[in-house]
Amino acid sequence: MPAEAVEIAHKQVLLAAEDLDANAVAALLLELTGAWGVPALWEQVCRPLLARLPGRTPVEVVIGHALFEGVRVGLDAYRREPGRSLPTGGVLLAGAEKEAHSLGLLALAAALREQGRGCLNLGPALPWSALTSAVYRARPHTALLWSQTPLTGRAYRLVRFARDFPLLRVYGAGPGWIEPLGGPAVRLGTLSDAVTACLAVAPGRDAHHIRYGSVPYR
Repeated sequence: MPAEAVEIAHKQVLLAAEDLDANAVAALLLELTGAWGVPALWEQVCRPLLARLPGRTPVEVVIGHALFEGVRVGLDAYRREPGRSLPTGGVLLAGAEKEAHSLGLLALAAALREQGRGCLNLGPALPWSALTSAVYRARPHTALLWSQTPLTGRAYRLVRFARDFPLLRVYGAGPGWIEPLGGPAVRLGTLSDAVTACLAVAPGRDAHHIRYGSVPYR
């Protein structure tokens, strides 16, 4: 996005949030995303605005909640068609254990829909045991875990999980993964990187042929 467009977008979205109008925030995001695409909107508008509000005073807290809700609704609504869902395409998204934030997952899911691809988004705070069960059940080729804070970004745990499933491509995304990720897990720095990683396998390969462990999941 050009700098002038970014500045205008910041002012418009922030004014809507200050009016506590989450629907207006969502409508603006849908309009901007249609013009500039999800990755540009997320990296240049959503993330900077969300980071700008410190939330120290009651007014800042309530404005932040209105902004968060508008972003959530806008991302979740983008390119959704009633009665039609895209195949998951072998991509599984989830928040790390005890991670309450999920906007990054919604942004990635929206960016994939923008490319005509779907995903299985299991949302925030998925326990490691549940993630393991989901892999056996859904048999994805790609799993991406979101962490917002170092409290949930347990690099050693992600690496262990990746080693348990050598046929699975495992990625960590979000600012919570501050420790280096050793192979086979890989850290993704931007939404564009995450989209590229998830699109790396052709959509026809839905991973149902993959068997994790000696006994296929039933």
